[in-house]
Amino acid sequence: MRRYGIAVIVAITGLVCGTADAKSVKLLAIGNSFSNNALRYFKEIVAAAGHEAIVGHAMIGGCDFDRHVRHAEAFEKDPADPQGRPYAGKKSLQELLQQEKWAYVTIQQVSHKAPIPESYQPGADRLIAIIRKYAPDAEIVVHQTWAYRDDHPVGVKGFVSTDDMYRKVRTAYDAFCQAKGFRLIPSGDAMEAARRDPAWGPFVPDPAFDPQTVVYPALPAEKRALHGGYSWRKDPKSGTFRLGADKFHANAQGEYLLGCVWFAFFYGESVVGNTFVPKGVSAADVKVLQRVAHRVVSEKQRPAPLPCE
Repeated sequence: MRRYGIAVIVAITGLVCGTADAKSVKLLAIGNSFSNNALRYFKEIVAAAGHEAIVGHAMIGGCDFDRHVRHAEAFEKDPADPQGRPYAGKKSLQELLQQEKWAYVTIQQVSHKAPIPESYQPGADRLIAIIRKYAPDAEIVVHQTWAYRDDHPVGVKGFVSTDDMYRKVRTAYDAFCQAKGFRLIPSGDAMEAARRDPAWGPFVPDPAFDPQTVVYPALPAEKRALHGGYSWRKDPKSGTFRLGADKFHANAQGEYLLGCVWFAFFYGESVVGNTFVPKGVSAADVKVLQRVAHRVVSEKQRPAPLPCE
């Protein structure tokens, strides 16, 4: 899996003047590149609705429950240990948890371990204990990660298809939330709901594209994607361009959908009609993705897992 940089984001969206029912929400996301995807357009969506969001992000690319805990425990033993300060600005998790009076703290398992329930512990419980110690008034909520794209190589991460991964991810997160009494942000459900929605539909690959023979700068004419896909990167040493594929992170359309889900979840109102349109996402796609987020979050219509093949 591609690793994203270590980052912490603290952003305040503008509060629209004259909005009588404006809401302010403070949340800290403890996650990785998947929470980064979910937060990409979140503050713009919030601002367009006339609300305020104060968002902290304790993010390490590819980070699971266990690694967040290892860094936090290193800080507990020695606040001067660099291992205890892995986030941007050399911050510790403890410092971030006390940085604001957070209303919510989100947690998640790394995507490739999310289908595996036994991977959650003991890291999840240890992380929960740290959160409750340093942010005792915050509600802990669980960010549900999503299944990989239909053309992701199967059989290499403990699942055999996108349908199988969604079923296992959903089952694992549902069981975890039920055991802990936590609410679930249904991001993975929304990605799957869009995939099954007649107005959006499943990913359509380009049958004429062969990644083994393609020449720079050609890219496939893919349709209905919610994941990253193919891109060219220049090798800094050789200067040549190499083709890569990201079939697990969200693309702009997927990130917009995820932002809509987070908005509907944390603000308790429909995202349908929100005026923010991200660059690279069409107004028509925005309408479809808003309806999907509304259906999954506001109307609580989750797509039923398909039976085992």
